[in-house]
Amino acid sequence: MEFRASFCNPFQKEIIEFGKIEKDKVIEKFNSIDWKKYLEQMNSAEDREIYYSPSLEIENILNKNGLSVSAIDGKEWYIFYKRPKRVKRFFGLSEKLDEDYQTDLTGQNEDDVLDCLNALLRNDLEFLEKKIK
Repeated sequence: MEFRASFCNPFQKEIIEFGKIEKDKVIEKFNSIDWKKYLEQMNSAEDREIYYSPSLEIENILNKNGLSVSAIDGKEWYIFYKRPKRVKRFFGLSEKLDEDYQTDLTGQNEDDVLDCLNALLRNDLEFLEKKIK
């Protein structure tokens, strides 16, 4: 499996693309980000200086399933799960493939984030579907 990674620095408009990342380096990348520092800087910054919450996105290049994890306050995390999915339209009369179907989960902790990242890395899409509805 091939993965790509990007990072949203709260103080930069442009998303930082890391490009391809080895499967065994994803958790290391997550742990190397100084989440606490970004959150502390945001507390003393003006609203107009902040573009995002600090967020890391990891995507499986082959099947287009990906997670974005966003630090909120040092204890709470948001997890966004993006994947191609068939969705019903027109009262269930037709279906369409949504290439960027996304669901999210709020109120998570760092262990939840690591569980989801590890599920993505082992391609456990059933776990992600159940957890992030």
